[in-house]
Amino acid sequence: MGRRPTNQPPPCTYILASAPHGLLYIGSTRNLVARVWQHKNNVVPSHTRRHGIHTLVWYEPHHTLENAILLEKRLTTWSRARKIALIEGMNPEWDDLYRSLL
Repeated sequence: MGRRPTNQPPPCTYILASAPHGLLYIGSTRNLVARVWQHKNNVVPSHTRRHGIHTLVWYEPHHTLENAILLEKRLTTWSRARKIALIEGMNPEWDDLYRSLL
């Protein structure tokens, strides 16, 4: 595994929500801006498309995609209350963080 080129965005683990305290989706990606855009624009038939889960409420950058995937897998085992506490620790108002990435 080599270093990520400096012109590439960092891999991220992220959480989308349908509304504050609504349905949640946890994912990981090489390019957070592009992936969230896909979710918001219903590009791929998916759980997020069927349930309107489009708001980026939490994310964490990583040095490698492998680390992002490991955190994604760990977060999916957490209780809902723990996931909500994680979101509210970074984003107490449940704002859409996507705009801050542009």
